[in-house]
Amino acid sequence: MYFLFTFYICVLFYNTRLLSMIPFSSYLNGSVFALSVETNLKSLNFLFLGQAIPAGLHVQLNLQTGEKLAKLPDDYKEKSDTKDSPKSKRLGQIDIDPNSFTTQELKKALAKMKETTKEDIRRRFRPIEKLKEEFRELNLQLETDLEIMLKLINKFNSSASTLEEKITALSDLEYYVHQVDNAKDLLSLGGLQLLINGLNSSEPLMKNMLLFNPRVQVAAIQGGALQKLLVILATDQSLAVKKKALFALSSMLRHFPYAQQQFLRLGGLQVLRNLCTEKGMEILYIRTVTLLYDLVEKRKEKKVQLTLEKDEAHGKTQQYSQVNLMPAIVEQGWCTIISNLLRAPEHDSREKVLKTVNVLLSFCKDTYAGDPALNHALSRLRQEYEELAEEERKEGEEDGYFKELLHSINSIAQQLK
Repeated sequence: MYFLFTFYICVLFYNTRLLSMIPFSSYLNGSVFALSVETNLKSLNFLFLGQAIPAGLHVQLNLQTGEKLAKLPDDYKEKSDTKDSPKSKRLGQIDIDPNSFTTQELKKALAKMKETTKEDIRRRFRPIEKLKEEFRELNLQLETDLEIMLKLINKFNSSASTLEEKITALSDLEYYVHQVDNAKDLLSLGGLQLLINGLNSSEPLMKNMLLFNPRVQVAAIQGGALQKLLVILATDQSLAVKKKALFALSSMLRHFPYAQQQFLRLGGLQVLRNLCTEKGMEILYIRTVTLLYDLVEKRKEKKVQLTLEKDEAHGKTQQYSQVNLMPAIVEQGWCTIISNLLRAPEHDSREKVLKTVNVLLSFCKDTYAGDPALNHALSRLRQEYEELAEEERKEGEEDGYFKELLHSINSIAQQLK
């Protein structure tokens, strides 16, 4: 330890002595502390204390004297500055002399450039009139979406069309009415009422028109579409037909309080309740629960949004206040119907039921608190998902899917205490 301390003192003294021999002007211009690239670095060069050097040099330290020497590596290959760079090869010889061209010459060059551009555009593109003329010569005709939809409506409405042709027309119309403007155009053509009249075969088209399209939703309500959809769901129809009708009904009710009000007035909840007890329609049970969850949850979100937008949403607030959805859900026994669906074997179905139970808990708490079947189901699911969540954790998933389901179960159980 004493030896090292003495060594450092000697090195410091030696460097200080060397620095004292350097003229003061060298400190000012930085020649001492910066080893320039132009310096002959092929041989060893003495370094002063604190002197900066280029990167990549070999540095040698003399442990006896404390001197530091630097030079280029032995395998260093000097790059020639005389070679042309790839950029210069690509661009060629560049004349940067401002006196090379006169002002008139530059103007002529620019004018020629513009003329060349216009000629190139005329050569590459043809006017629309020319294209239409060529299409007519080929017996082809450019049609707008409106014209195409009108033809499809006429084909669907024609008594001469076969069933297969009508189905094809509806399928083609479904493609066009995905666009909001096309759906409005179809409404102006009277196509919506035509579809309502033939609703058994046009449910997919209806749901695409109704989705997030208030104008079409209002026209559908006025045209009696809601009643016809409920009739389809309440009568003896195939699973495929009821599935499409439920989809169209969901598109009509979402974000539309007036439709929800009419839905309750027409006994829509009772129709869905019967659907959830109908044999052979098990696949629609969870879809129905999802619809109710969306109506309740979106209603809460909309109330918050309307509270933040008081000036613009007074009418909307009144409409939602007239929809007595939650009392009707409780009165018609939906609390028990929904909780009984926790017996479903699919994890996805259980997740949707748990979400719905959670959102209905404040209204169905009395029913759920005295329901031994629900308590048993929650206990069984808790045990199952504790094991699955533990397996997820062992695999490195701290916040996995099963852990979220377990959290929902524990949250419901905690609120029921």
